[in-house]
Amino acid sequence: MSKLVIWLAGAGTGFLRACAVLAVVLLVPVLWAAAAGLWIWWGAGPWSWLAPFAWAGIGTVALSRPVCRLTRGLVSRWTGTVIPGGYRQAAPVVRMSTGYWWNGFSYERTSRDARQDQRLRLWWSDPATWRDLRFTAIAPLTVGVLAAVPPAGVAVALLGLLQGSPVIGVLGLLVAVATAPYAWRALEPVAVRFLRASVTMALADRVEELTAQRADATVTQAAEIRRIERDLHDGAQARLVALGLSLATAEKLMETNPEQAKALLRQARTGAATSLTEIRELVRGISPPVLTERGLTDAVRALALDSPLETEVSAEDLPPLDPPIESAVYFGIAELLTNAVKHAHASEARIVITRQDNAIVVDLADNGRGGALARPGGGLDGLRRRLAVFDGTLEIDSPPGGPTRARMMVPCESW
Repeated sequence: MSKLVIWLAGAGTGFLRACAVLAVVLLVPVLWAAAAGLWIWWGAGPWSWLAPFAWAGIGTVALSRPVCRLTRGLVSRWTGTVIPGGYRQAAPVVRMSTGYWWNGFSYERTSRDARQDQRLRLWWSDPATWRDLRFTAIAPLTVGVLAAVPPAGVAVALLGLLQGSPVIGVLGLLVAVATAPYAWRALEPVAVRFLRASVTMALADRVEELTAQRADATVTQAAEIRRIERDLHDGAQARLVALGLSLATAEKLMETNPEQAKALLRQARTGAATSLTEIRELVRGISPPVLTERGLTDAVRALALDSPLETEVSAEDLPPLDPPIESAVYFGIAELLTNAVKHAHASEARIVITRQDNAIVVDLADNGRGGALARPGGGLDGLRRRLAVFDGTLEIDSPPGGPTRARMMVPCESW
């Protein structure tokens, strides 16, 4: 009895899903059927066909993208298969020094004209647009036909009962119940086949992504070089110049005023020690010696000891990593700990470093007040871009009130 109930429940769910699929994929055919009806109703004048089918063509273009987005949403919700849209994003509209507006394609006199021209050109040049139009033409003939079987069976059953033919009614109901759990399932393979990005589009998107990552890496590297130069100029270099002057003065005073010369030498020794400390701190900021000598796990443990947070570190025995990946993960952990202290006002943190398949995964949680967001231009956004250079990802779960949980994942194909 329980199996029968489960089967009927599945049939009911399948019937509703088949109806939903049918409603989505038949939006465009219904539009064209309405256009044909208008053409018949208006008569067969020389230009009477133009208006209905012109509106049908415009409606098809306008509905193709919403239909495909609804299809992706249904597939993702029912099967868990995510089909990326792959639509090209509009570039910012920028006003030039000449007064004209640049939209990535052409110069226009006003920002409104530039955006309108951009939308049209972007729609026309986007391969995903033609992919959506192709899907709206194919889906009714494939998915739509199969999804129509259960509703058609119910319609036949009702018609048979109304006309006094119980045999036809029972057969129609059996067809509807038998096919309902399976009629909608053709949506996933058809959507994956015709809505996913082609190899050429995927390569083009990858090239754009790598170009953006290279630009980010270049900007980050230039900023880091400027920071090192500024720290050397304002810190160690200034102290070394003062040290040289003190030694030169002490040399002149050695015979005439030995006591003052000794005082200058003591100051010079203190300045030299301070300069050495600053240089060590600067080197530690570039590449911590413990990271180079002991590896990522010990470097993170040393970082936890230096942190004002009460930090617990749990790490597996990791194989050797490439130095750039080790550095990116290490400084990513340092960035998250700094945010936990500075912004979240946390008192405790826990770091877990594990290996999953061919990736290193770092989970960091704190007991702070939460509310962390990867705002454009912020520290978390910069960390996400730095990890993206290695195809890494950063996920932040930080509800208001805390706690904050962050996960970094970086592929390591060499493992």
